[in-house]
Order: sequence, then C-alpha cells, then structure tokens
Amino acid sequence: MMTPEQYEESLRKLKLKVYLQGELVENPVDHPIIRPSMNSVKMTYALAQDPQYEDLMTATSHLTGKKINRFTHLHQSAEDLVKKVKMQRLLGQKTASCFQRCVGMDAINAVDSTTFEMDRKLGTNYHERFTKFLLNMQEQDWTVDGAMTDPKGDRSLPPSKQADPDLFVHVVEKREDGIIVRGAKAHQTGAINSHMILVMPTIAMGPADVDYAVSFALPADAEGIFYIYGRQSCDTRKLEGGDIDVGNKQFGGHEALMIFDNVFVPWENVFMCGEIEFSGMLVERFAGYHRQSYGGCKVGVGDVLIGATALAADYSGVAKASHVKDKLIEMTHLNETLYSCGIACSAEGHKTASGTYLIDLLLANVCKQNVTRFPYEIARLAEDIAGGLMVTMPSEHDLRHLEIGKVVEKYFKGVCDIPTEQRMRILRLIENITLGTAAVGYRTESMHGAGSPQAQRIMIARQSNLEKKKELAKAIAGISKA
Repeated sequence: MMTPEQYEESLRKLKLKVYLQGELVENPVDHPIIRPSMNSVKMTYALAQDPQYEDLMTATSHLTGKKINRFTHLHQSAEDLVKKVKMQRLLGQKTASCFQRCVGMDAINAVDSTTFEMDRKLGTNYHERFTKFLLNMQEQDWTVDGAMTDPKGDRSLPPSKQADPDLFVHVVEKREDGIIVRGAKAHQTGAINSHMILVMPTIAMGPADVDYAVSFALPADAEGIFYIYGRQSCDTRKLEGGDIDVGNKQFGGHEALMIFDNVFVPWENVFMCGEIEFSGMLVERFAGYHRQSYGGCKVGVGDVLIGATALAADYSGVAKASHVKDKLIEMTHLNETLYSCGIACSAEGHKTASGTYLIDLLLANVCKQNVTRFPYEIARLAEDIAGGLMVTMPSEHDLRHLEIGKVVEKYFKGVCDIPTEQRMRILRLIENITLGTAAVGYRTESMHGAGSPQAQRIMIARQSNLEKKKELAKAIAGISKA
C-alpha cells in the first residue's frame, strides 16, 4: 500500500493536461484551488497506514491474500459492504468533504460481476482482462476514477440519435490492436487526483447504440485525454492567502469535464465493446453501489456540520434554548437515518456469480432517495442556528487589519470568553459545507450524485415487487387466487 507521501509523489509524475479558468495548469498538485481535493484523497492513504483504523481502511485481497487498501477491494461478504459504509463515514468526519475514491471502488465491483456474467453467457474474455487490471490496481494502490456520466445532450434522444454523436463516449474505430474512442465524461469526481480512469456506459443501450456500449481503463494522462476543471462556489477564496474565509482550508473535492479526443485503448484494457444487453446491468449495479456510498460519506460530513452548528450555538449563547436543542436532535435524527439505510442495504447484500457481493438494490436506492432530501434539511437547520452572520461577516483581512480589526472583534463577539476569531471560523466552516466549496460534496451532490432523485424512484419502482405485496394482501383478506 502507498503512503500518503508516495501518493502525492505519484501524482507529480503524471502528465495531466488540465485547464482551470481558461488557463493550462502546469502543476495541478500544488495549485491552491486543486490541492485541498488532493489532500482529501491523501487521507484515504494516511488512515490506511494507521493501526487504529486498519480494520476499516484495509482488506485482504481475494486475488493475492495480501493486505490492500479497501478502496481497491472487491466485496467478499456482507460484512465487507458494511465496513465500506463505516469507512466512508470515518473519512467524511476526517475531511468534511468528498474524498473521491468511492467512485472507482464502486466501479470495479460493478465491472467485476458484470464482466463475469457477460463472459459466461457470450463466451467473451472480458473478465480475465479486468482481473489483470484489478490486480495491478491493488498492487500499485491506484486511485481510480469511475467515469460513467456523459454530457447526454438532448435527453429525449438515445446516444445514436443525437445531433452530435460525441455527446456520449463511443467507439469510432476498431483496430487489430485496440479501439479508438471519442466523447466526454462530465462531473468527474477526483479525476485529476486519479492514476487511472475506468469508463462505463451511462445508460442501458438499444440495438442502434452498439458503439456506445463500451467500458475500458486507461491512465489518467493517456494521450488524447484532457480535463476542464469545474467551478465551485467561493473557490477563489483559496487564492486569497488566508484560511478563515475558506472555511475548510485543508480539504475539498473537485469535479472535471473529461475529454476523449480520439483516444487509443488497447484490447487488453477493454471490458465491454458492443454488448448492449449488459450495459444496463453495469449501470444498475454501479449506481446501486454508489447510492449505498452516500449512506456513509454524506453522514460523516453531516457529523462535522452538526458539531459545527452545536459550537455556533455555544458561541452565540443559545445552546440552552429548547428550540435549538430540538433542531440539533432533528439534525442528528436525519443524519442517522441516512446511515441506517447505508448499513441496511449492506447487511442485506448477496453474492453474485463472480463471488463479489452486491448490495440490496431496493434499499440502496431508498438510501440515496433520502440523501436527496435530508442533507438539505440538515443544512437548513444549520443555517437557522448559525444566524445571518454566516453570510454577512466581514473578511479575515478585516479581522487582521490594524485599525478596523478591533472593531470587527468587538462587534462580532458572542459569548464573552470565546474569541471572536473562533466564532468566525465555525461560521465559515458551516458556510463552506452548506454553501461553499464543500457544498459540492454535500448539499448539491446529495441531489445529483449517483443519479438524480427520479433515477432512484425508477429503480424503487422496479425493485418494489408490487405483485408479491398484492398477493400478501389477498391472503390476509381471504381473496382466493382463482
């Protein structure tokens, strides 16, 4: 397993082509806007080295028997699925942001079982190729970006009917030694902090979409791949030199648009190429795993937000008010409900044909459906208790100013024995999680990450088994089957 220092050094060796605010970034690792997101991924390596967290952060490879980082592991039991969620909550607590390796972990587990079943039915050899990739991932302790979401263009049309065929990643040429692909993947979490990219189709495909049913792996800096870094609210505060106004100076997340400009993929790295009947399975399984993930990571960030809100109440002298106590209870209730769903879909997991365990898909989608709602209420209550000062407060530069700093300190003090700076720091942290850069990994991502709310409702409808429920009701009511 890599140490955090080795991970950082490994990123420095990549030759990524990254654009940020219209400029080519020479050194993504040390760029002040990007580096906090790298620090979050770095934490996944740091905790894996800590004996205190060994049980959650590491696992035993079913391929080699060696100890590996859990982010490179295929789930071998329901217990593994539970530990995944507990690990994600821990990392959310440690970073208060998105730590970005979940997508790759969810992708390898989905691709593993899908390629196994595809080979068994069609006689292909994708699973053997994938297993070699996985072995390298475990041995090298790679961070892998799972790339599923395409730009999609006109949502009323399938990939093959789009006016621009590149709005979905597709095969443009098949050669003896591999394939050429073109297109883009949007909203790519942690892509610039990744060693490898694992591409998957974004929807179930029809017969006309055969060129779009493609899955493959490539180095993140492969020839023809480049990135356009996504904006986040308040991101340029990281360029100002201070740390209070950022809210969470050390950690963050990022998203990017990933472009494939006629990229060559050797056959040994191709895990699906035209097998449209299995594209839906891959999407469904990946989405299920990733919706499970939100019952861990969002809960960990929620723990930090609840703690910050309680401190804000302490610092302003309202902690004993009954309505404030009740709001903190409600925040905790909602947060633990999310966690309960993540644990439940894990505990109800089952073995697939490849031996890898899959979560209960119905409960995983229920988990994510709750995540599209509850963090918004948790954030609302946090903003309620924090008060308007959270968004009207002067800057750190004002606090540090030789003349007006004393004025800021005087008039924004709450409880007299708490320094004004501490109060400002907590309010900025709440702002960061609910409105700022961390909101990408908490508030807004809770809505759209792993699929928008309607995507979960479609899956809930598919998995709800209404006919069985009707039969249960008939039996109790005494209605004969005839």
